[in-house]
Amino acid sequence: MRLNQKRVGLAASAVNSKSMPPATSPTFTAAESTLPPTALTGAPLQPSENVLAVLSVDLDHNLRFADGLVAVTNRQVIARFPSETTWRSWDIQSGLALTHYDHAGVGALQLQDATGQLAVWRYTLGRNSAALKLLARFEQALAAVSGTLTAQIQDDEFAHTHEEVQVSGQNKPPSTWTLLRLWRFAHPYRGLLLVGFVLTLAATAATLVPPYLTMPLMDRVLIPFQNGQPINVALVGWLLAGLLGSALLAWGLGWAKTYILAWVSERIGADLRTTTYEHLLKLSLEYFGGRRTGDLMARIGSETDRINVFLSLHLLDFATDVLMIAMTAVILFSIDPALALVTLVPLPIIGWMIHQVRDRLRTGFEKMARVWSEVTNVLADTIPGIRVVKAFAQEGREAQRFKEANRHNLIANNRLNRLWSLFSPTVTLLTEIGLLVVWAAGIWLVSRKQITVGVLTAFLAYIGRFYTRLDSMSRIVSVTQKAASATKRIFEILDHVSSVPEPKNPVALTGVQGRIEMRGAAMRYGNRSVLRDLNLAIEPGEMIGLVGHSGSGKSTVVNLICRFYDVTEGAIMIDGVDLRQVRVADWRRHIGLVLQEPFLFFGTIAENIAYGKPEATREEIIAAARAAHAHEFILRLPQGYDSLVGERGQGLSGGERQRISIARALLIDPRILILDEATASVDTETEREIQKALDNLVHGRTTIAIAHRLSTLRKANRLVVLDKGLKVEEGTHQQLIAQRGAYWRLYQAQARQEQAERERMLPVDEAALKEVHP
Repeated sequence: MRLNQKRVGLAASAVNSKSMPPATSPTFTAAESTLPPTALTGAPLQPSENVLAVLSVDLDHNLRFADGLVAVTNRQVIARFPSETTWRSWDIQSGLALTHYDHAGVGALQLQDATGQLAVWRYTLGRNSAALKLLARFEQALAAVSGTLTAQIQDDEFAHTHEEVQVSGQNKPPSTWTLLRLWRFAHPYRGLLLVGFVLTLAATAATLVPPYLTMPLMDRVLIPFQNGQPINVALVGWLLAGLLGSALLAWGLGWAKTYILAWVSERIGADLRTTTYEHLLKLSLEYFGGRRTGDLMARIGSETDRINVFLSLHLLDFATDVLMIAMTAVILFSIDPALALVTLVPLPIIGWMIHQVRDRLRTGFEKMARVWSEVTNVLADTIPGIRVVKAFAQEGREAQRFKEANRHNLIANNRLNRLWSLFSPTVTLLTEIGLLVVWAAGIWLVSRKQITVGVLTAFLAYIGRFYTRLDSMSRIVSVTQKAASATKRIFEILDHVSSVPEPKNPVALTGVQGRIEMRGAAMRYGNRSVLRDLNLAIEPGEMIGLVGHSGSGKSTVVNLICRFYDVTEGAIMIDGVDLRQVRVADWRRHIGLVLQEPFLFFGTIAENIAYGKPEATREEIIAAARAAHAHEFILRLPQGYDSLVGERGQGLSGGERQRISIARALLIDPRILILDEATASVDTETEREIQKALDNLVHGRTTIAIAHRLSTLRKANRLVVLDKGLKVEEGTHQQLIAQRGAYWRLYQAQARQEQAERERMLPVDEAALKEVHP
């Protein structure tokens, strides 16, 4: 069953519209829409009749905004048309059919039977989901009447439900466990990570040696000396050597583990950034159509940097803190279990605080990332469009947009800072209180001669390390949640599956002839149906012109042939092979594309011409430029072919950019050529130059050309006329003119427009002649 047109109907039998007196309140089922039961007040409903679905329509038959209602019950279809107060109804019985279709942002439901059309309801596509649900309920009610229920209905409903589940799943809050997904990037470096972990363990152990050596220094050297005993110089030498050796060992091991883990984390970050960008390039145009450039730039740039900093610095600190706390706890319990238990008093409170703050930090950092992407979005819009900004003197407006985005960023940061400014000092206060408790307990134990002063000194040294690491680890909570939020945003890109997938068992393209066949091709952009049931065969070397009003589906045909999108119905065959069975890159190597607005990259003229064939020689580049009638103006540039082109071709005229674009297409020698309004935005003289270049480009290639200016398609073998996503005419120029149909009307309208333009220019020309020749 097609998505853009659904119809249910059986053997024809007449069904008459009728009026009925209002009855008791209807019973609404679980499938009902969110409209209240009072919406059907006065509707002709029978007692115990179940309302299955209700649709609120917002357009009348003239496509003006007006409110109306359509409802499906288990017995009938009832409706109150826009601008009417009375209700109409039709019994659901064999022969009644409900058809759904949409085009150009307007959806419609058509009710009909064997006698013809009974009613039509129109609505904006924001209500299309409710319309499809109503259609499904009608199908179920009709199936209940006829005793049949097609599996296709169930499949459509399951697909719709599955789509909603997928969308809702994208809104899950980020979890700290998301960071574990980075293991796929760390796995290639697992050997070095193991070495780094061993070095971290050894370095942590080395830093724990000095406090342990303070016990014999106090109990066997300093305290006996105070009591009148001589200092044991040899023992002092050994103890000081131990302190120095442990310090040097900790320094060496710390340097080695920091360097190794930083080296690994930098490469993990680089791999993550590269993989994300490569995956982004493989996604279809449909993905980019719903994303802001600034947001994607922020994800690949600042988000990967945030993860990189976490891996290279804070993850190492976190591991060190955990090891230090664990090893210190073991030593403390080995020295004095009772005093060690006193040390752990603040831990439950700190753990509870971390649990309370963690989720708020995570969602806060994700919001900060989204708000920051607003700032980059303003930059991504304004900088490339700076000419338009200046031309319309909108610098102040754009500055205000940036200021507003920056203000939102400031507000989000302030909210998070208020939370963090309370959490961090509180943890420090708790550790200080814990240290005070240990002092009190230690002094009491020393007074009772249960421990020595040396033991208390060592204990306090270890406690200092313990609480310092505990405080540090609590601070890492903030950085961890930042990294978790960034990881979620990165994996939202990596988890996205292209709507133009690569085939599992691709067919190799060899010796492409260039025959293109579209079989029942249809295409939807979201809820909009933009192309329906297109059947078209293009022979090798043939030139086809696509003609039609704006929005008729011409560019959609080009997008489908280039496989920027996949058809939602039907198939496109290339030399008898389904396009979906061919690798995308293999197919596009055979396509040359010349757009209405040619895009040039920052670089030299030669680099832009050779973009599709980087290995091209200078001779090949010059030959392509000559064929595109670009060689002469390139030589007039200061550095010729090595002249730098500004971003998006700044510094070149529209015609010059277009001829470089044609040279770029010529250089790859494509079998399929697509011209999308290649001469639409240039003057007549420039058009002639471009047309000469296009004549060289078209020769011997299968060509699909789009043009509003019908004169540019004079050399096309056939013209295909599209209207509202349907092919309405096909033939040569002479044949279509003779038919006096859609093409003839377009041609006549354009001829009248050109005549009017000439007449407007004529008085100006005559006045100019009189000034020259009075």
